[in-house]
Amino acid sequence: MEPESSPHAYRDGYDEAWEAPEVPRPGYEHVMDSLSRFERQSLRARIRLRLWRDGVTFNTGDDSTPFVVDPVPRVLTAEEWSLLGPGLEQRAAALEAFVHDVYGERRIVAAGIVPARTIETAAGYEADLLGRLPALPAIGVAGLDVVREPGGAFLVLEDNLRTPSGFAYAAAARDALEREPLPQTSRRPFDDEVFAALSGALRAATGEDGDPATAVVLTDGPQASAYYEHSRAAQRLRLPLVTPSDLEVRDGRLVRRAPRGRRVPVDVVYRRCDEDRLRDDDGTPTALAELLCEPWLAGRLGMVNAFGTGVADDKAIHAYVEEMVRFYLDEEPLVPSVRTLDLADEEQRRAAFAEVDKLVVKPRHGQGGKGVVICAHATREDVQRVMEDVERDPAAYVAQHTIALSQHPTMLPDGSLAPRHVDLRPFAFTTGERYVVPAGGLTRVALEEGSLVVNSSQNGGGKDTWVLD
Repeated sequence: MEPESSPHAYRDGYDEAWEAPEVPRPGYEHVMDSLSRFERQSLRARIRLRLWRDGVTFNTGDDSTPFVVDPVPRVLTAEEWSLLGPGLEQRAAALEAFVHDVYGERRIVAAGIVPARTIETAAGYEADLLGRLPALPAIGVAGLDVVREPGGAFLVLEDNLRTPSGFAYAAAARDALEREPLPQTSRRPFDDEVFAALSGALRAATGEDGDPATAVVLTDGPQASAYYEHSRAAQRLRLPLVTPSDLEVRDGRLVRRAPRGRRVPVDVVYRRCDEDRLRDDDGTPTALAELLCEPWLAGRLGMVNAFGTGVADDKAIHAYVEEMVRFYLDEEPLVPSVRTLDLADEEQRRAAFAEVDKLVVKPRHGQGGKGVVICAHATREDVQRVMEDVERDPAAYVAQHTIALSQHPTMLPDGSLAPRHVDLRPFAFTTGERYVVPAGGLTRVALEEGSLVVNSSQNGGGKDTWVLD
């Protein structure tokens, strides 16, 4: 008898758990055997109730919804991680070098590798920072979206460098499953490592040894989409969780208003506000820039992540990251990017139109999967419409070759298992000298059959990610 969610059920893509019917991949033997002995509906309900009671929620619009964790963990072998982890550390280091080069000498532009127009039309590009970016780590935390192509190789789909979220949700997924009698497979820890790495990134933001005198986690408040993560990070690091209204600038220093009228100097801000620009669309400074820029640019405030990192977060810039690794590090990329076409380039645009049915077309500055057209699954009218949109404003779009996302056994409401598409968001944290990637990350899963959208904002969920020792 074939196991549930075995390869016969997959239309395409890589099967994360099964090499063949009744032949599990390394690390999955005990997982799948253990799940067969559970009353699965009860297991699923317990995990969901536990997450709700722990306040693990994700805000979408006006609603706060429980973060969904699927009971079937994803397993990566030590051999797989031995390539993926260092490859992501390498990638983060190259992106950090690029951010400083953009606002400095622009050697990569002079070398003819990245066009100046691609940089200057990026939504996260900040012209005000030319020649002014502090000589401290700009990318404190990077969230790198990793997919697996049908042959089993890992590829980076996107680089998230503004205010990437997910590590606290990954820690919550680990905690939820560890309270159940699943097999105690020897796996690398995640929870303590990820918060220790975040603490290290805060220290690195000052450029000095030792702990900063004071640091804060800056949030928009309970309405923020990942507010659970903001509050969890503050709790674990024993830092104040503040909103902009709790802060002010006095004598060139950022200070926090404390009880009884006290004013406490702030050395480092872990910036998790949605606003990450220096200027509004009309050119006036944003309220957050007015609050933070004076002490930051004067070297009196460290910031994780810094203003200006959005230039490397751009989807068109993604097309050039492999070349950044070669240019800045003089190394070959260990983990390639999903091939991306810069549609502002006429030659690349014509090539894209010639094979549009094989592509995914994305708004260059979109987030959360909004506006994405998977041409192979779209109607002819929708494909024609997006091609016309690209012709009108080619710099506003990018195209990527369609990747058949890998699929993973996922528990349905009735307790049965079925394949669902997944990706992985690991996190790279700066130490000031290099980047470290805690083993694992948040495996995101599309809970709807056939869906390729794994974002929590669009009915996605998460899985615990085990990296075997």
